[in-house]
Amino acid sequence: MTQSERLDYLLDEFKMDSLEYKNLKTPNVAEDKRALLRSLMNIRMPRAMDAEVLKVQDAYLKERAVEKGIVRVCDIQTVREEFNSTHLFSDKLSVWQGDITRLAVGAIVNAANSQMLGCFVPMHTCIDNCIHTFAGIELREECCRYMNRRRAEYGSDYEEPTGGAVLTAGYNLPAEHVIHTVGPIVHSRLTDALRSDLASCYRSVLQCCVENGIRSVAFCCISTGVFRFPNEEAANIAVDTVTDFLRRHGDCFDRVIFNVFGDKDKEIYQGLFAR
Repeated sequence: MTQSERLDYLLDEFKMDSLEYKNLKTPNVAEDKRALLRSLMNIRMPRAMDAEVLKVQDAYLKERAVEKGIVRVCDIQTVREEFNSTHLFSDKLSVWQGDITRLAVGAIVNAANSQMLGCFVPMHTCIDNCIHTFAGIELREECCRYMNRRRAEYGSDYEEPTGGAVLTAGYNLPAEHVIHTVGPIVHSRLTDALRSDLASCYRSVLQCCVENGIRSVAFCCISTGVFRFPNEEAANIAVDTVTDFLRRHGDCFDRVIFNVFGDKDKEIYQGLFAR
């Protein structure tokens, strides 16, 4: 089956899987087809899917990863190489700008919400949506199983607390694992409690890596964007927290990557390491 045939097959199957959209007309343009498939995946509630459909989905997404271009740790410069940084761990830290779902690392970090099921808004540009899309629907199902266990233990109104870390498989991502963390939301003014919560996200993820033998991890810019944590202060907390953790556990890591998407964050991190 070619990639084009996989796409058409998956569109038919995911439309039939959705009572509301089963009669939706399939577009003719490949880019529009991909957008429709992503949207159908985004809105799908976690539940079982036919094994043959999953097999084709997995083949399709793995090929999409190749098409987008897989980036390995050895392809990414350290801050010493890129910025001539004299940081204590300049040979273990990197700043990389791009799509985090392209990274072939031990784990990528997802900025999750407290429901832990990903973003249900079709084609939303948040990292939660992007990671769930290119991992495949199995990721949402695993997150759902985790939340069901937690609700059985703590009650039906359980929500994942801020500052923790939840490890799942990476499925069809180049990364082996995804570590989900719920970052703090800045509703009005920035407080010390919010700063502490953000630092906890970074520490929890790194501790999760140590406990599971994960030697390379890529952090997104947790809590910035729609969670409204100021970008510059978030970057300072990220670098300070990671640096402090590496002082105690540096031998456990080959590389810690600060993944940025926009030029603004790239400049902020460059300023922190180039000084």
